[in-house]
Amino acid sequence: MEDFDMAAAQQQMMNGGGDMDFDGLDDGESPAMKVGEEKEIGTQGLKKKLLKDGDGWETPDNGDEVEVHYTGTLLDGTKFDSSRDRGDPFKFTLGQGQVIKGWDLGIKTMKKGENAVFTIPAELAYGEAGSPPTIPPNATLQFDVELLSWVSVKDICKDGGIFKKILSEGEKWENPKDADEVFVKYEAHLEDGTLVGKSDGVEFTVGDGHFCPALSTAVKTMKKGEKVLLTVKPQYGFGEQGKPASGDASAVPPNATLEITLDLISWKIVSNVTDDKKVVKKILKEGEGYERPNEGAVVKLKLIGKLQDGTVFLKKGHEDGDMPFEFKIDEEQVIDGLDRAVVTMKKGEVALVTIAPEYAFGSSESKQDLAVVPPNSSVTYEIELVSLEKEKESWDMSTPEKIEAAGKKKEEGNVLFKAGKYVRASKRYEKAVKYIEYDTSFSDEEKKQCKTLKVSCNLNNAACKLKLKDYKAAEKLCTKVLELDSVNVKALYRRAQAYINLADLELAEFDIKKALEIDPDNREVKLEYKTLREKIKEYNRKDAQLYGKMFSKMALRT
Repeated sequence: MEDFDMAAAQQQMMNGGGDMDFDGLDDGESPAMKVGEEKEIGTQGLKKKLLKDGDGWETPDNGDEVEVHYTGTLLDGTKFDSSRDRGDPFKFTLGQGQVIKGWDLGIKTMKKGENAVFTIPAELAYGEAGSPPTIPPNATLQFDVELLSWVSVKDICKDGGIFKKILSEGEKWENPKDADEVFVKYEAHLEDGTLVGKSDGVEFTVGDGHFCPALSTAVKTMKKGEKVLLTVKPQYGFGEQGKPASGDASAVPPNATLEITLDLISWKIVSNVTDDKKVVKKILKEGEGYERPNEGAVVKLKLIGKLQDGTVFLKKGHEDGDMPFEFKIDEEQVIDGLDRAVVTMKKGEVALVTIAPEYAFGSSESKQDLAVVPPNSSVTYEIELVSLEKEKESWDMSTPEKIEAAGKKKEEGNVLFKAGKYVRASKRYEKAVKYIEYDTSFSDEEKKQCKTLKVSCNLNNAACKLKLKDYKAAEKLCTKVLELDSVNVKALYRRAQAYINLADLELAEFDIKKALEIDPDNREVKLEYKTLREKIKEYNRKDAQLYGKMFSKMALRT
């Protein structure tokens, strides 16, 4: 490059134009423009006229390696430089002071393939000195620039420890997480090209890491199929200790910077099905579409169940003529962990699910098809979801169907409640109410039916929540009932129970007195009132003791 070369630009910036704190333009700011329109960028006099729009919406950022064609002229049209004339595109790193400030500011607003003319004041170009002999002092310049491409280079730790340059773009948008298992290829060199590490394919858990800390850090920013070049400072490599030679790989000296080519071939997503991390699912093969089983769905699986020592205790759907294993979700037809895992799967998905005893067969021995599962055993299932038939959702139902489905769920909830299965009963009551939640299009008779169902289901659900000691939820459910039926004695009674357990005795007393006004002979409410009065006496006695101690201490001090 002749007059407008990197060395000249860098020297000029050192002589007065090289402040990298660019005023008036935030990172990533890209004014929306129409072809032929001219706009000022920032507040320092830089102007941009769009000649041709670019592709997509992404623009380069500081640190990216950009490639452009340009023609530079003075305001009178005198050409002083052109990469087009040389047939050689110009490459530089954006935002690093390798070019005049107007370029660093302007090109970061461009999209790939975009062509624009930048009018750059002297303060953002060569200033008072100019660039003899072609650029006079205090010259305003115009550059016709086409952004051909750029390679993204990111400071992924924001501390200069790892710079990532994308060599090949990956697929989709997901990135691996700490629990996931990634399969990568890599090659690591010192700055002088010496090979210090290589693998043509290795699998590891991201959180456990491999080779050096940079690999697990970088891989969490990558997409499937992405290939990158990492520049790794010692703190993310082998630090002050270095690394001894191993096999064909040379030693890493202390405080060495590494250049690592890293290719993310694939990964297996590992997720916690339960909050306590006792049911863990690893996806071996992605499923199709977006649909997953809902409660009540009928699923068919290929299934292999194993103990931790590899003993197979169950195998279904894998042999010729062997039908897939079929069950209905949330009907206790399989162990809890399997039930919970399958609802997270898509059709065609293959997953490995590890289940702790609490969600498997518990403390009891269990005789299965091919082996006995000992007490307190963790088990593993390899599952393929062959098909799923979802339970009909409310939006696919007619009004009579919704009311019928709500009634059915209520009855299922009643059966579960009587069996002491309060969590599952609660879910049934909630599902029943959801079917009939929006009743604006219902007839008057249908609305009347729905009101009766809502009151009954919310009351029964409140009873579940009281059994489960979820007093806040019980209070809210009873309040919903009272909004529909303000004189419902059961709702007042159960809400009072919730208030007592929440130590809100005044509100409890208010509800109980109101319930007794409506139904003075209600035995359950009377008993609860007796309990409440005893609680109030107990609290008053404790308060009296507390204040007595306080006053006695005050008397001693005086």
